Amino acid sequence: MPQRILYLINPISGTQKKKGIARLAEKLTDRSVFDVEIRHTEYAGHASLLAAEAAAQGYDIVVAVGGDGTVNEVARSLVHTHTALGIGPCGSGNGLARHLRIPMQPRQAIALLNEHVVHELDYGTINDRPFFCTCGVGFDAFISEKFAGAGRRGVLTYIENTLREGLSYKPQTYTIEDDSGRTAGRAFLIACANASQYGNDALIAPHASMKDGLLDVVVMEPFNAAQAPQIALQLFTGTLPENRLVHTIRTDHLHIQREGEGVAHCDGDPFITGSSIEVKLHHCQLRVVVNNHPPTTPLQQPLDLLRRIPTYFKDWGNKPEAWLNKTITRLKDKVKE
Repeated sequence: MPQRILYLINPISGTQKKKGIARLAEKLTDRSVFDVEIRHTEYAGHASLLAAEAAAQGYDIVVAVGGDGTVNEVARSLVHTHTALGIGPCGSGNGLARHLRIPMQPRQAIALLNEHVVHELDYGTINDRPFFCTCGVGFDAFISEKFAGAGRRGVLTYIENTLREGLSYKPQTYTIEDDSGRTAGRAFLIACANASQYGNDALIAPHASMKDGLLDVVVMEPFNAAQAPQIALQLFTGTLPENRLVHTIRTDHLHIQREGEGVAHCDGDPFITGSSIEVKLHHCQLRVVVNNHPPTTPLQQPLDLLRRIPTYFKDWGNKPEAWLNKTITRLKDKVKE
């Protein structure tokens, strides 16, 4: 008996056009394996409602076609059910898809769905809101709020907001408590990572696993303008834990106390919450269609990073590759000092 698969397409999420994806899903989904249904979302929260209905009706897979917000909407309705999450990445960041090595090209993503390899993975909650990649407070939540109101999407918009606001941001004082004890101090950000990245291969917690039952809690101390390029480079090269200003706690739950009410984020979606924040990890409670193929060698990120933010690195975007490589080496050497 064929399995039932439902594609939920968010027509307005992210930066990619969705025209043609429904046609590809109809054409390329393996009909010997699946009965296919396709629906388009019509308003915020609609994907969550449709996914909950599908899970209640016993669908085998619900595919979130959109960005990280669409993936979160669908996934939150599938936790603790037998219905698996599939991902058709069409967003501006695609954090969960990139962590799971889901192809960015629609044809290849559908081919992966046809293999229907399903694993049980972890998810987290922040004050009872589900997240699947990251949640946090501090600068990343502050930027999520700015990004949400920017009107434009994409990595360049995110970088522009980050660079414009970053060095004027005022870090807060936090108290963090888990089973290992309590620590207090000023922090630029506190990121609780179930998966390795924010999106766009910005690896805030490169060693995070969605199967180990633990969060990688990344606490970044305040830094100055001279240290910013080094941190940016490490974020995109998977070497951020080597920075002396970055500390990682591995735990399945923690309590964060801050100075007062403010913004937090949940998979990049900002929301206002109080001074007391509870973050919990829920082990292997979400079924997900995954890429079971061995990873290929990742693309080298530093050259792309330096060229994409020339407004910050001034004329670096026009420099030859040899000069950029030399600069990258020098920055990496500086990390080890």
